Amino acid sequence: MAKSPWSCVLWDVDGTIADASAGIAPRIAQVLDEIGEPPVPADQINQWIGPPILESFERFAGLSGPQAREAVARYRGLAAQQGYASSVRLYDGVPELVRELHAAKVPQSTASTKPQNQVAAILEHYGIEGCFEAIHGADPDPEALDTKSEVLGRALADLRAGGFDVSNPVLVGDRHHDIDGAAHHGVPVIFARWGFGSPAEESGAMAVVDSPAALRPLLLTE
Repeated sequence: MAKSPWSCVLWDVDGTIADASAGIAPRIAQVLDEIGEPPVPADQINQWIGPPILESFERFAGLSGPQAREAVARYRGLAAQQGYASSVRLYDGVPELVRELHAAKVPQSTASTKPQNQVAAILEHYGIEGCFEAIHGADPDPEALDTKSEVLGRALADLRAGGFDVSNPVLVGDRHHDIDGAAHHGVPVIFARWGFGSPAEESGAMAVVDSPAALRPLLLTE
């Protein structure tokens, strides 16, 4: 039976488990248009996907204070209207790996800065929510700015409270936010190149993989 060198596996969601860009990009464009801001150049949209959406509106659109929070509220309102799992696909091979880890009794949790209700809806839609001992995402309140470190901390605490071993965790992610946030907890990161990050963001990862097939032997051994 397969087993893992890790006591638990934590997953980022956008760009790691799921590709929600087909819904994210039009929602960002609509919000910016509604508030009279210029559109995002097509070659820059990937930068928006992965960090907290409030941070993206602040950093890339130059919004601040109430205007940035209003943009987030509009964005999340559109997501709710359209359905949180709408226009979302799972990366080929990832749900199979999640199920295989579950079958091997490896505790798993999400640790995403996507709102937690959206994460749960996507996992439920695709029938893999039962593979996770804990599901963690950002606080859906537009006033909140949960960092990766804060969400990861809650995920680890939840697993620990559930009696799971968190002495040797690993995080799978695709942005420098994953590496930076995990470093606060001493958690190593496997960088998924199939996501939205650039090669410049890989620094600090313990390993870099090009595909879920290449990820598997780092998470499971025979």
